[in-house]
Amino acid sequence: MQVNINLDLSQKVTKLISEINKVVVGQRNVILKCILALLVDGNVLLEGVPGLAKTLIFKTLAAATGGTFKRIQFTPDLLPADITGTRVFNPQTLRFEVVLGPIFANFVLADEINRAPAKVQSALLEGMQEKQVTIGNQSFPLPRPFMVMATQNPIESEGTYPLPEAQLDRFIMKVKIDYPNFSEEKEIMKRMQSNFDTPTVDKVIEVNEIIDLQMEVEKVKVSQKIEDYITKIVFITRKPHLYGFNSLSKYIMYGSSPRATLAFIKLSKALAFVEGREFVIPEDVEYVALDVLRHRIILTYEAQAENVTTEDIIITIMKSLPKI
Repeated sequence: MQVNINLDLSQKVTKLISEINKVVVGQRNVILKCILALLVDGNVLLEGVPGLAKTLIFKTLAAATGGTFKRIQFTPDLLPADITGTRVFNPQTLRFEVVLGPIFANFVLADEINRAPAKVQSALLEGMQEKQVTIGNQSFPLPRPFMVMATQNPIESEGTYPLPEAQLDRFIMKVKIDYPNFSEEKEIMKRMQSNFDTPTVDKVIEVNEIIDLQMEVEKVKVSQKIEDYITKIVFITRKPHLYGFNSLSKYIMYGSSPRATLAFIKLSKALAFVEGREFVIPEDVEYVALDVLRHRIILTYEAQAENVTTEDIIITIMKSLPKI
């Protein structure tokens, strides 16, 4: 049965990106990837040194969609109830009442998530996976759309708690954010001067319309050849020697889970939709490959000793694997 896709809605995404770029200088790829995750109801782990506008990107995205935004600063003394909420005794009514935590928002920024212990990090898991939170014996649905963007600093390890692989797998993408280029740095400097008018963010899309966009993305077609291409990429990370990548076997302890396959399909469809296409092409898969796989491959000690990174492995696979 032929399913009609309203590609005119993809122009709303283009307007959304342009609106965010009014405030955020550069970082267009990071902005696009955050929006791709939003279009497939996913969550993003953003890694970069301080001061690269990670918070600003997400806050501006919320403002441009009219969604509610909450920022949680993760610290070693944070408790799970500080995120999800808790039951509080009301002396006037002599009853316990539920006070909802900051996770009840459309856009939740988990700032420096690796600074809190595992039990606090895991407090996000139910919300990210099930779109609900359990407090006491009650479950509360989270607002829709719902998206978590977690940040972490890659250069600081003292006083941090690395995210377990099981939790990393819940993030549909791990995106690395880099420094701005020379001209972008000058533009940032210009904007910080007192005589510069700070751009204001206009709401270019209603938050409820995001659900409609997500439904349109699901209609994008994926051919059998694209499905085979994605499946082969994922299987190479698990058993590289079966596909002629013998040199990678000594570097990979565990390959990607089936969540990587699903992430490839969803994000490739979202990118095709944003670019105004009804079908996925191999370039869509290549564009998201690093972000889908970099946190889903566990390296051996030999790889660490030889300074081989997950990015090196992914690039080797993508360059050597023939396109369909």
